[in-house]
Amino acid sequence: MTEEKQKKKVVALLSGGLDSQLAVRMMQEQGFDVSAVAIKTPFCDFDCGRGCGFEIRERADDLNVNLKTVYLGDEYIEMLKHPKHGIGAGFNPCIDCRSMMFDAAKKHMDEIGAEFIISGEVLGQRPMSQHAPALRTIEKESGLVGKIVRPLSAGLLPETDPEKEGLIKRENLGMIRGRTRKNQLQMAKQYGIENPPNAGGGCLLTDPAFGLKAKDLFEHTENPTINDIDLLKIGRHFRLDEQTKLVVGRNKDENEMIKAIALPGDILLEARDHVGPISILRGRNASEHTKFAASVTLRYSDAPKEEEFFVVSKRDDSSEDILTKCASEESYIKFRI
Repeated sequence: MTEEKQKKKVVALLSGGLDSQLAVRMMQEQGFDVSAVAIKTPFCDFDCGRGCGFEIRERADDLNVNLKTVYLGDEYIEMLKHPKHGIGAGFNPCIDCRSMMFDAAKKHMDEIGAEFIISGEVLGQRPMSQHAPALRTIEKESGLVGKIVRPLSAGLLPETDPEKEGLIKRENLGMIRGRTRKNQLQMAKQYGIENPPNAGGGCLLTDPAFGLKAKDLFEHTENPTINDIDLLKIGRHFRLDEQTKLVVGRNKDENEMIKAIALPGDILLEARDHVGPISILRGRNASEHTKFAASVTLRYSDAPKEEEFFVVSKRDDSSEDILTKCASEESYIKFRI
């Protein structure tokens, strides 16, 4: 057999961050053929420029690994309704999320005949999902007990199956703990990783402000859609009643996105004669709030505050002009999410 054929295969969960890159380099250095899996969810956009998908394809190319992208869409939303292991400071179900990611990696491991899975997780780095009990829970939930190697911290963790089988040696594994990046940055120099990415989660659900909007959506919508979640990512959000919300654009790009996201039955509002936002009213009782939403839309435009002006309201193929004044801040701020 050639040397290439003798290489054992492993699957890496590749986030695009420095830690997962280092994990790949460590395994390559020990002679493994590494194949990468990147996970995309509705809350982590590969094209957003930052976050867990930041330059993911370029990272895979730099590492010389094949990349498979797995999208967790409807099943991820379903999990968010009732995360088995709870949520973090935002609306982040980190343990359930990681379990789903490893389950996807497990499928790829079986497909290509890999020996085990690696990740860049560091013991104690993240409060919800990277302490020892959580790491064990994730292994159990994904059916991968003994099959997950976390090279950066593996020297501090229980022995895995690959160690027991002699595929890897403990002296070649790291003992990094906590949130400092000093060791990782030093390793990046040694491996020739230039311009290592800054530390950061990238998942919108970990952001407290976004988390509030996500929590509101799931509390008021029985079956949220990808479209609902896309709307969460833009604008100022107002919960007007149990069935209805108002979203007001903050800039030209968001105005265009709101128009693109609008569904049949949604109401779009825009000041007729002044520069300002496009707003969207969505919900069963949307028509009952049109006048108020028009005044809020006008308030965020450059219209003078004490005079009446027209706001154009459009719903499907119908349109009307609503004459209104700018809403007072105290009238709408209580509805802000």
